[in-house]
Amino acid sequence: MFADRLGKSKSWVDKVERGVRSLDKLSTLQEIARVLRIDTAALVGQDAAPAQATGSGGGVERIRAALSRYEIPLGKPAGGPVVPVDRMLRDVGYAWTTFQYARYSQVIDLAPTLLVNAQRTHAEAPESGRASLVEAYRVTAALLVKLGDAELAWLAVDRAMLAATGDRELVAGAAVQLGQVLRALGRAREARSVMLSAAYRIAPPVIDDGAPVELSLCGTLLIQASLAAAQDGNESAAGELLDEAAGMAEQVGDGCDHHRTAFGPTAVDVARAAVAVENGDTDEAIAWHEKATTRSGWRWLPAEHRAAHLLGIARAHLHAGDVGNAARMLTEAERTAPAEITHRPVAREILAEVVRDPRAPTTIAKLAATLGVG
Repeated sequence: MFADRLGKSKSWVDKVERGVRSLDKLSTLQEIARVLRIDTAALVGQDAAPAQATGSGGGVERIRAALSRYEIPLGKPAGGPVVPVDRMLRDVGYAWTTFQYARYSQVIDLAPTLLVNAQRTHAEAPESGRASLVEAYRVTAALLVKLGDAELAWLAVDRAMLAATGDRELVAGAAVQLGQVLRALGRAREARSVMLSAAYRIAPPVIDDGAPVELSLCGTLLIQASLAAAQDGNESAAGELLDEAAGMAEQVGDGCDHHRTAFGPTAVDVARAAVAVENGDTDEAIAWHEKATTRSGWRWLPAEHRAAHLLGIARAHLHAGDVGNAARMLTEAERTAPAEITHRPVAREILAEVVRDPRAPTTIAKLAATLGVG
């Protein structure tokens, strides 16, 4: 009866039941689930309730509350112990490392206290405590962009820029997140202008004599400007800016992470792939992806950076109608940094698009079922 309702032979059903024949299409799984009147998730062993989109809503509200506190400028008592500058710098460094490993749930928990403590430390030691305050705002902004709350990220990065005023390196570091925020808000033209101003302000007088820190910041800002130019439809400007960044990257080399930029030749290749995706040039995007991932520097990029890149390449494959490779990139991204899939709205959108395609491999069905995406 099952075979008849499915439109298959009894022999076909028998082979599937015995594991002789595999189910290699999501559309077949969905049809079987329809005939059996069960959820597709049951067929991939997912008997638990689907996970929420990110589980980060309450955490974001706590971050919002921390950013809404004005005790320090209003001259109110700190209301708690002031963390020493050296300890504050270690705490901020830990938050950045946790973020780069894509442990976003942990960063969500850390950020509210980190912000409050950094503000108190800065109030107690305005000069020596400034770097930790700027970095606390920076990592918070980077996190909020990942979570899809660009408006709140803008508030955090605006605070970072104000706190950094007067220090070239701190301003350039904060400007990296400003570029990410402006692009996330769709303000590509403004992003390009601001990034170029920040890049040329930190650039050494003679590029060949530049210190790795300056070159890393300048090159990363040029990458942000290039991504903004591509988003604004200016393909030639995007390419020129990346060429300029590439020269600096060769001097810095891979394996460095000055001011949390991970800048180097591999980062530039990854950016070239992102620009190609933005320009709709799938073949070029995939070519740059293959070059980047075969570099020795690929493993030195932070997990969140690598996983975000893989999401972009998944989108490129989707544009080319290659659902199989799009699913492969999603699976690799999830293996590299699971939170990049579970916490990022853009990842869920790509996953939903893949899993709706009848040609989608069954390997992606369990992930989609776990996240309640379909």
